Amino acid sequence: MRVRGLVAGLLAAALLSGCAQSVDPIERLGKKAAQRVRPHESAYRRWGLAAPLARAPKPPARTTARAADPGLPPVVDHVPTRDKVVFLTYDDGAERDPRFVDMVRELRLPVSMFLTDSVVGPGYGHFAQLRAVGAGVQNHTLDHVSLRGLPYAGQRAEICGQQDKLKQRFGIRPRLLRPPYGRYDSTTLRAAEDCGVAAVVLWRASMRAEGLRYAEGDRLRPGDIVLARPEDMGGVALVESTVRLLRRVQRQGFTVARLEDYL
Repeated sequence: MRVRGLVAGLLAAALLSGCAQSVDPIERLGKKAAQRVRPHESAYRRWGLAAPLARAPKPPARTTARAADPGLPPVVDHVPTRDKVVFLTYDDGAERDPRFVDMVRELRLPVSMFLTDSVVGPGYGHFAQLRAVGAGVQNHTLDHVSLRGLPYAGQRAEICGQQDKLKQRFGIRPRLLRPPYGRYDSTTLRAAEDCGVAAVVLWRASMRAEGLRYAEGDRLRPGDIVLARPEDMGGVALVESTVRLLRRVQRQGFTVARLEDYL
């Protein structure tokens, strides 16, 4: 009970801070305590992996991604790094597969969830569970409308409105925004800046039922941001699609890192 209390306290502190931690919070308890609460060593086998995921290297100071216009958030589809790491990002919908929470917890899988209020609806409780096991929560607007071409007031309402919702739900104001459908314009960047967004996040590869889809080539590259959306899975469950990607990540000598540690 004492160890559980310590773990709960550390997780609560992480939730309140809203900041990504490069050190596993459970390890702060000490070796003996960590051994008592750590999942069994063979957990990776239960999820269909041939080996545990390699631990991501210690990240550098947050990257200085350059914005096209000074004073506006940069737009990124990858992280400029030489580390053989990729970043898994999910747009809504993960709550539809309850096993996903178990997988994130048991594999210590660093994932980032971009949430839309109108899509998540009553599913915020599931994302609270994901955040409690280490997932990052970020902004995907209030209503999932295409922002490009909307007037400033409309874009600001969509972005800041979801910032406010996530502050109410989780006690944090996200630093990252993913515009729905990846569509944005200069007005989006101005509104994002005014809402406290540090970077606009796109993607360089998307997860599909048949594998990854790239604009060109088929090999992972350091710093790839990978997008997963349930509608792209062709009926394949989110867990199975993620496991297929993780196998590919391992075969190519990569591992998964936390996006919030780099941006």
